[in-house]
Amino acid sequence: MAKIIVVTSGKGGVGKTTSSAAIGTGIAMKGHKTVIIDFDVGLRNLDLIMGCERRVVYDFVNVINKEATLSQTLIKDKRTKDLFILPASQTRDKDALTIEGVQEVLEALSKEFDYIICDSPAGIEKGAQMALYFADAAIVVTNPEVSSVRDSDRILGILQSKSKRAEEGKEPIEEHLLLTRYHPERVALGEMLSVSDVEDILAIPLLGVIPESEAVLKASNQGTPVILETESEAGLAYTDAVDRLMGEEKPFRFLEVQKKGFIKRLLGG
Repeated sequence: MAKIIVVTSGKGGVGKTTSSAAIGTGIAMKGHKTVIIDFDVGLRNLDLIMGCERRVVYDFVNVINKEATLSQTLIKDKRTKDLFILPASQTRDKDALTIEGVQEVLEALSKEFDYIICDSPAGIEKGAQMALYFADAAIVVTNPEVSSVRDSDRILGILQSKSKRAEEGKEPIEEHLLLTRYHPERVALGEMLSVSDVEDILAIPLLGVIPESEAVLKASNQGTPVILETESEAGLAYTDAVDRLMGEEKPFRFLEVQKKGFIKRLLGG
C-alpha cells in the first residue's frame, strides 16, 4: 500500500505546489515510485511547475467521472524515472471531487505506487479537505509570519478532527512542519518569526527550512522542480527535507546570517 502524504497550508502563496513538486521529485529520485496529484481543481498549477502543461489531455476529474482511465491520464515525468503527475481540471469546480471518487482513485494508485503526494489547495474549503481526508502524513507549509502560522494552526485542528483516521479513531496523521521563504537577516532584524517561534506556536516536528531564494522563482518559470537545482540553497534544503522524511538524520542549514567575506564587504556585496 502506498503512503499518502498531503502537502497543505492555511494560507495561499506559501509554496505548497513548489514543495509538492520538490518533495515528490526527491522521493522518486530515491527509487520510490511516486505520483503527485493536483487537488486544486479550477486553477491547476502543478503541471506548470513540473513543466508538463502541454502534455495534459485528461485530468483528475475525468478519472473520477469515468471519462478517462488512470493510464490515459497519468503523465510520466521526463527527468525522474519513477515520477508521475495526475493533473487537476481547469474547467470544473471543487464540487467535482467526491469522497467516493477520490477514494476509488487513491485505492487504484495505491496498488501501483509507493508514495502518493496530494498537492492541496490553500485554506479549509472542500478541495483542501478532500486532499487531507485520506492522508497518512501531512506536510504543513508555512511562511515565518504571524498570519501564515495562525492559519496553519487551524489546518492542524482539521487534520486532527476531520481526517478519515480521526473519524475511525486510528493512529493520528503524522505531522511535519515545512518553513518556507526563510530569511535569516530579516529574522535578526525582528521583521520575521524565527524557526523556534514557529515551532513554539505549532508544536509539530520540523521537517525543513527553505531559505528565500531566487532559484525557486527561476525553477518555477522554467518548469523544473527546484530540488533539481543542486547549486541553490533552496534545492539543497528540499533535499535535506526529503532525507528527513525518509528517516535520515540531517542537520539544519541556512538558518543563520552568513558572514560576508572581506572582498564582498569591500565591494558592498
